[in-house]
Amino acid sequence: MDQDERTDRPRKVIHVDMDAFYASVEQRDNPELRGKPVAVGGSVARGVVAAASYEARKFGVHSAMPSVTAKRKCPELIFVRPRFDVYRAVSMQIREIFAEYTPMIEPLSLDEAYLDVTENLKGMEIATEIATEIRAKIKAATGLNASAGVSYNKFLAKMASDLNKPNGQAVITPKNGPAFVQGLPVKKFHGVGPATAEKMHRLGIETGADLFGKELDFLIEHFGKSGPYFYGIARGIDNCQVKPDRVRKSVGAEDTFAEDVHAYQPAREGIQPLIEKVWGYCEANGIGAKTVTLKVKYSDFQQITRSKTVPMQLSSISELEEIVGFLLQPIFPVRKGIRLLGVTLSSLERITDTAASQLALPLA
Repeated sequence: MDQDERTDRPRKVIHVDMDAFYASVEQRDNPELRGKPVAVGGSVARGVVAAASYEARKFGVHSAMPSVTAKRKCPELIFVRPRFDVYRAVSMQIREIFAEYTPMIEPLSLDEAYLDVTENLKGMEIATEIATEIRAKIKAATGLNASAGVSYNKFLAKMASDLNKPNGQAVITPKNGPAFVQGLPVKKFHGVGPATAEKMHRLGIETGADLFGKELDFLIEHFGKSGPYFYGIARGIDNCQVKPDRVRKSVGAEDTFAEDVHAYQPAREGIQPLIEKVWGYCEANGIGAKTVTLKVKYSDFQQITRSKTVPMQLSSISELEEIVGFLLQPIFPVRKGIRLLGVTLSSLERITDTAASQLALPLA
């Protein structure tokens, strides 16, 4: 990982994360939903919660939860169909505010982004003041709340943005960074999913302090190319740069189920949040994809992939959902349980004018 070549000073990185973004947009646009538990997603048996308002979260409702489970936890829950064209338009408003401060913007999805403000367009020295200004401008322009984390690297900025949610911000200084990391459970680390956390627990790594105590060779042996990254973040070190306007070769998401899946319906429910994650990344970055790959890992760790390439860039999340269903359906019935599913988009390119106009169309 490269060191920052632009300055020898500590970097100033802000992670901005919109609060319950989809649900907040719906409450903003429909006053009847304000103050009520709202879930964006499908209410049908196969539906999945894409986002939950803070009123719904009090009942234990969260994103990626099957809709039937969410309704059971909160009988008064109001389901609203997603409007991705609206979310994308609001995201562009927010991006314009970021651009007033720095060109170093790396979107992660429609509702969050990293900003490197070490050298910024306003000549402001204090990153916390920049974050405060940005959040105020977002509120004024969109009526929505944002939270922010400020630190000297991306990992800690991301972690800090969760500390005072909703509608708050936090800073982690170079002095406090290592101690902050060592006091956290590893399952709370950004980039450590359930499967990795489970593996770390088996190796006796429960906290950042436990991770700090492991040698680099040990981490490489057990976690491969992620070993050096884990070794660094345990010490509050993350040299990954904020990379604006980059087109990745692919974007993917995967998840390990708490229990093996044996039927199509729970598999389809489980993969929906992954579809929304990769689609959100592409929308936030103005990227189109032509190839969809489904990854399936069985209970015995055998792994298969299935892919489909279309002639034109995917124009809507519903088209992506259709292709994923097309790839997923034929693997059933299964002879053994499925422990992991993943979705990857590749053949990525900047969205053409034609594709952009298609993406702007409302969902049918």
